[in-house]
Amino acid sequence: FSDNTPTVPLAEFVEPPNPSEDEPFVPLAEPIKMSETPVAAPTTPTTNGNGNGTPTQTQALNGDGDKTVASKSAIDENSIFSILYTVGKKVAIVGSIYLVGYMGWSVAWLIAPVILSVARDQLSKTSEKKRDIAKASALASEKDVILARIDELPAWVYFPDVERCEWLNKILKQVWPNANHFARTLVKETIEPNVALALANYKMNGFRFDRIILGTIPPRIGGVKIYDKNVDRNEIIMDLDLFYASDCDINFYLGGMKGGIKDFQIHGWVRVVMKPLIRSMPLVGGLQIFFLNNPNIDFNLVGVIDFMDMPGLSDLLRRIIVEQIGNVMVLPNKLPISLSEEVSAVALKMPEPEGILRIHVVEAKDLMKKDISVLGKGKSDPYAIINVGAQEFRTQIIDNNVNPKWDYWCEACIFTTIGHYIGFSLWDYDQTMPGVLSDDVLGRLASIDIASVIKNGVVDSWLTLEDAKHGLLHVRLQWYKLTANPNDLQQILLETQLLRVTTMSAAVLSVFIDSARHLKQARSSSKPDPYLVCSVNKQKQQTAMIMRDDSPVWEQGFTFLVNNPENESLLIKIYDQKTGNDIGQYTYSLSTLLKQFNMEVIQQPFQLQKSGPESKLYMSLSLRILKPGEIDKESDALEHGPAITRSSSVKTPDVAIVAPPLIKDPQATIKRLSSESPISEEDPVVVSKISPALSASTSSEKPISELATSVLTHRFPDSSSSAGEHGLGRMQLSIRYSAQRQKLDVTIHKIIKIPLRDPSNIPDPYVKLYLLPGRTKESKRKTGVIKDNCNPVYDASFEYLISIAELRQTELEVTVCTQKGFLSGGSPIIGMLKIPLDDSEITTQAGLNSWFDLQPEMRHE
Repeated sequence: FSDNTPTVPLAEFVEPPNPSEDEPFVPLAEPIKMSETPVAAPTTPTTNGNGNGTPTQTQALNGDGDKTVASKSAIDENSIFSILYTVGKKVAIVGSIYLVGYMGWSVAWLIAPVILSVARDQLSKTSEKKRDIAKASALASEKDVILARIDELPAWVYFPDVERCEWLNKILKQVWPNANHFARTLVKETIEPNVALALANYKMNGFRFDRIILGTIPPRIGGVKIYDKNVDRNEIIMDLDLFYASDCDINFYLGGMKGGIKDFQIHGWVRVVMKPLIRSMPLVGGLQIFFLNNPNIDFNLVGVIDFMDMPGLSDLLRRIIVEQIGNVMVLPNKLPISLSEEVSAVALKMPEPEGILRIHVVEAKDLMKKDISVLGKGKSDPYAIINVGAQEFRTQIIDNNVNPKWDYWCEACIFTTIGHYIGFSLWDYDQTMPGVLSDDVLGRLASIDIASVIKNGVVDSWLTLEDAKHGLLHVRLQWYKLTANPNDLQQILLETQLLRVTTMSAAVLSVFIDSARHLKQARSSSKPDPYLVCSVNKQKQQTAMIMRDDSPVWEQGFTFLVNNPENESLLIKIYDQKTGNDIGQYTYSLSTLLKQFNMEVIQQPFQLQKSGPESKLYMSLSLRILKPGEIDKESDALEHGPAITRSSSVKTPDVAIVAPPLIKDPQATIKRLSSESPISEEDPVVVSKISPALSASTSSEKPISELATSVLTHRFPDSSSSAGEHGLGRMQLSIRYSAQRQKLDVTIHKIIKIPLRDPSNIPDPYVKLYLLPGRTKESKRKTGVIKDNCNPVYDASFEYLISIAELRQTELEVTVCTQKGFLSGGSPIIGMLKIPLDDSEITTQAGLNSWFDLQPEMRHE
């Protein structure tokens, strides 16, 4: 732009430009002051609704006069509080300085609060500046926004499949004054009781909203995207890039204190689902509105509650308000709106999960050191947070470790696979007062598209952390689709049993609570204030409370993960809020639902127990079984890989032995065992017992550990005349790797024929394990000591958390030692083994089960 181009800041706008001349550029570097109201039409001191009015100097003066009167009244009302606040602040400052001198403390006690206070003020100024710029952007035209802020273009510029929708912004501007009543009802009925309940957990009671005014600035849609592929023909799906920077005026009470919310802002992608499509006007039966992922929310706390800017308290209130907004509008929570009486509430409001995403956070490596110790930089106390929409999962905290191994499992219900992401973030835990977030971020991950997990079936990889100098996170994601076939239940139950993680589910239960009829009276003087609580195992969900109604209509849906529907039940209880009494309950066995057609019950009445004779509950139930998604061949090859020849420490013929994943030839198995194990040809009974056990290894419902034990019992008898190639004895080992659990299981069964050098000095053997290369302290495992025994039996099992890629580059070092070696002055090591873990037999269900000859002591590299 040339220097002759007129520049008119928004705060100094007096006359509109001449239409015959070029449109002036309105820079956003000097936004209007938030304390000033836009100039209005001649009759009122407010902004002209159509935006075409021409303000005059008289109007500006009138506006200033009104503001002067308002400010004087505000000063009169708050003068006493301001004086008391100033006096208290001065007393606190002087008193703290006096206390530091009186107690003889270090000057650091003064410097540290000053530094924290300055840092907080700077952060507050930065946030306020961002809010002011956002407000100015919302007030200005789109052309001005693009020219002044090239680095923050709307979504339709960046994404070719996102279209402009200025026409929609004009409609929103027109209808926005009428949206205040709807917003007030939504906040009062849904957000307010949930915020009050959450604050009550911190002994902060009496929260309620007083005044809710949205202001004059409407939301702005930066772009719209319509989906026309992989969409059901009975629905329309669109995403809106929503940006809302309001001039709202919201007041609330917390106990006897009054506070307010100003400069509320929210930015995120909103999905609007129009379903079902009908043949009568308005052609769409209803809407489902929700955020796919947690939006960016910011606001400013004002009023008496501003004292909560003391460390922690304002963060607590802010976090709770943001969480409750997410509980209303972020998946799996939806805001349903019915548009036609032809569509039932069940069709619009009952949860419809598309599948389950099983998440395994395995470990992390090379994280940043955030804690400060006496000697300088310490370590970190890391934990991970997983976000899938409003669903949040948190791993355990591992103290003082920058290479933590969590082995954390969780499952998330997925309600839409289009444009939905999963996010990971790592944090360093710092002990503070409850509700205060003072933990340091160790890094975040770029969101993983759930559609890519569905395509591959399984995603197992190391991911580089963002917003961090260094660090890696190892995660494994697996997709499970949902079926209505009860015959699939046994397969998923067997899989979860082999997984040996008790919290994993086998089915998903969707519950829609419609209404109740003729509830009994909890109080003689008035009708009850009922709410309903439904639970499956330890999972609980609660409906809203309906005031003074013995036939409440809730129309709310919930989703539960079920471990085993054959022996679990849905427990429903209805309570009166005033008295807390139980006014009705019902228990539904999920095994009954397995026998229903399509495993669902739609809008059926159920007779309530411990209630009136005509008390009934109307609800719908739907049960779906988990079934693993199809695994992409490339990712499957990554887990299993080609068969690799095993180099055993046992002396075998010079023939490469390839271990197949499934043993189909019993005779070949017997030949291999005869060369590896001390089974004599004179013991045919033992050999005949091997084949049935092995053939059942792939179909047995027993845990792998029990199966391996039964196989080994028949495969390897105790009697043997051999002490191994080197005369140091033989060891019986079982090694198995589970790619799904990312775990290596090593079982030390027994050792035979340990040489007895001195009859008066019988060894006290024990076994140590290390993973090579490295021989780190974290990989050390050790059995117990067995006194005075040359044929010890341990049957001790150990686990290692390790990825399939690391497994192929790792060796297992096994060392047999005697406790008496230290006392006699000689070496405590009896024998050693080094077993490569790149054997394909280790990754089969049965694993590697063999005898190994102990070798002489090997020096560490």
